[in-house]
Amino acid sequence: MRKVYKAGLLKVFLLVIFYFLDVAISSSGNYQMEKVLRSEQVMPVAQNITNEHSGLEEFDYLESRISFLLNRFEIKGASVAVARDGRLVYAKGIGYADLESDEHVEPYHLLRVASISKLLTAITIMKMRELNLVDLDDKVFGPEGILNDSIYLDYTDARSENITVRHLLNHSAGWNSRFGDHLFMPHVIGREMNIDLPVDISDIIRFALKKRLHYTPGTRTSYSNLGYAILGEVVAKVSGMEYEDYVKQSILHPVGIYGMRIGGNLKSDRFENEVSYYEQSNAIKVNAYYDIEKFVPMSYGGNDVKTLGAAGGWIATPAELLRLVSAMDGSDGSPGILSPRSIELMTNKRLSGGRTIGWTATDSRGNWWRTGTFAGTSALLMRRGNGLSYAVIFNSSTYRGTTLSREIIREVQTALNRVNDWPEHDLFYQNYAPVSPHPDIAGN
Repeated sequence: MRKVYKAGLLKVFLLVIFYFLDVAISSSGNYQMEKVLRSEQVMPVAQNITNEHSGLEEFDYLESRISFLLNRFEIKGASVAVARDGRLVYAKGIGYADLESDEHVEPYHLLRVASISKLLTAITIMKMRELNLVDLDDKVFGPEGILNDSIYLDYTDARSENITVRHLLNHSAGWNSRFGDHLFMPHVIGREMNIDLPVDISDIIRFALKKRLHYTPGTRTSYSNLGYAILGEVVAKVSGMEYEDYVKQSILHPVGIYGMRIGGNLKSDRFENEVSYYEQSNAIKVNAYYDIEKFVPMSYGGNDVKTLGAAGGWIATPAELLRLVSAMDGSDGSPGILSPRSIELMTNKRLSGGRTIGWTATDSRGNWWRTGTFAGTSALLMRRGNGLSYAVIFNSSTYRGTTLSREIIREVQTALNRVNDWPEHDLFYQNYAPVSPHPDIAGN
């Protein structure tokens, strides 16, 4: 039966579904019921972890290797977390969260995670699939598509009607970056569409649809930020909620993650406990995404982080990223956010259509990793098949770009291989004494 994508009806439908799931969870033996976690039954990830809680000699070498990377690549600060068998055993900041105020990084600091955001979006879509809200082979555009709004029906290439949710997930929807990345060319879009800056995500999608596809959907893969930005619109349309709100309600809050959110663009937009971002010493200023006459740092106004949204706009702590990964497949002992079938579809590129879903890559040893990089940010999330997971986020960009992840992997894994006496504690849910209040730095 064809789905009817009407926001109002679906919002009511979802509220009813969530209600009955909430009532049935404790008694139902149905697999689907068991996969939905009630947020009030899950302790929130600790927000008051400080560096003092990870002052362990076992990780001294790890800290020395991270410090080595900071010095080598002019990185101002780093936040690192390590989990073992679903327990957070280490979380620490190294270097500066903000140079001007001489503030050092702590585990509670939020940082931009760039394209690691795609993993969260992919998890959300796969969960919606399990709830029968979306099918991976659903068409996205055209009169019968999910995004059948009138603004998206004026497309040039008829092949656009064949783009499916699966194509967006595995980067095979028909776009490549040969002529530029749609999410990073606001001035071109504004000029060609004859609209004022800043452009929004609907403007960007309409611009893409007015051009011919670079290849027939499903015939090849090419990394696409646009595809995941469109998935954010799919989530919003199907759920009847804002993308960010739905992800928080359906994925993050039920596993105790309350700090993650879509970040802002300017330094004045920083959230409480969010770090400052830095670029290479020789970085030049660029045209502001909102005003072509203004020149700004790329990390503060050059890139439109909020519009990147589902493709690259989230901020988080490394501990929260590890909690998400641990809860995703139930490796922490919980029922898990996703079913084994969904996990297999995401991590086995033969099943997913030639490219892993959400993850940058996976291997035969059960290692899954996701990277994220743009101006002012370098991030890596690693889930290893031996029960270890780690996340490293820098508040600085480097000339190495995405290849920096290789350096991080080599240094971190070498250091973790030297740890023989693993802590038994779990920092995820420790009830620590409150740390000193941290001022709201927005506006600084």
